Amino acid sequence: TRSFTDPSVSMDLLRAVLQPSINEEIRAIFNKYMKFFQTAAINVRDNVGEEVDPEQLIQETCRSCLEQAKLLFSDGKKVVPRLPHEQAVAKRARQMDEELSRRGSPVPKKRKGRPPGQSLSNDRGVSGMAAWKLKVSETVKRDGPKWDPSRLTETTTFVLGSRANKALGMGGTRGRLYIKHPHLFKYAADPQDKHWLTEQQHMRAIGGKMAYLLIEEDIRDLAASEDYRDSVDLRLEELKPFIPPAWMTEKMQKHMETLRRGGDVPPPEDPPE
Repeated sequence: TRSFTDPSVSMDLLRAVLQPSINEEIRAIFNKYMKFFQTAAINVRDNVGEEVDPEQLIQETCRSCLEQAKLLFSDGKKVVPRLPHEQAVAKRARQMDEELSRRGSPVPKKRKGRPPGQSLSNDRGVSGMAAWKLKVSETVKRDGPKWDPSRLTETTTFVLGSRANKALGMGGTRGRLYIKHPHLFKYAADPQDKHWLTEQQHMRAIGGKMAYLLIEEDIRDLAASEDYRDSVDLRLEELKPFIPPAWMTEKMQKHMETLRRGGDVPPPEDPPE
């Protein structure tokens, strides 16, 4: 048993008390830059293909930022290794600084309001995100009746994420719905779920791609909202709702409860859609 006079124990107790406040401030910092991550992730998806999941890219980028931030508190012994492309960027930056110094030119000042490495080519993407009325400064709230697992019963109807995108006029661009409405409950089907969905002809066999399930009621509520109800692209006939078996509904209840409590959900075994 370690004594509370142990310095490391005392400091960890203090950290535990301050951790919620620290987490909120870290979240606020990430929200400040989230519009850049969202724009970049959507550009990647548009350039590479729909097999790219923008939301997963954003999550991975945020985790990478936190890993690199550890360097600020490095004791000189344990250093977070840089990826090859990060080493190349850092080397190029040093070379440019040295070249400017030799010429006697001042090092360009960093622009305010734009993180390093951002170019004007991103402006169009950012304005597009603003048109979606994204509120990046707000945290995703997972409470209230829509996040009560008891609402998922054996008669609750679900729709595929790809069909929900089409129904709301977003075409086949699946990731756009999840980024624009992060408050929506979505469930990533596992291999067992996808086998049933394919057998029942609710979806085609998609190999290793991810398939999301959303609650039909949530999508219809969105369709009736001010953002969508007058849209000429609204196609609710595309939803094709279905009732999953009881064992799948039970898994979704547990998934919702985990998210509602703020827990982490293990990533799916399959590559992203």
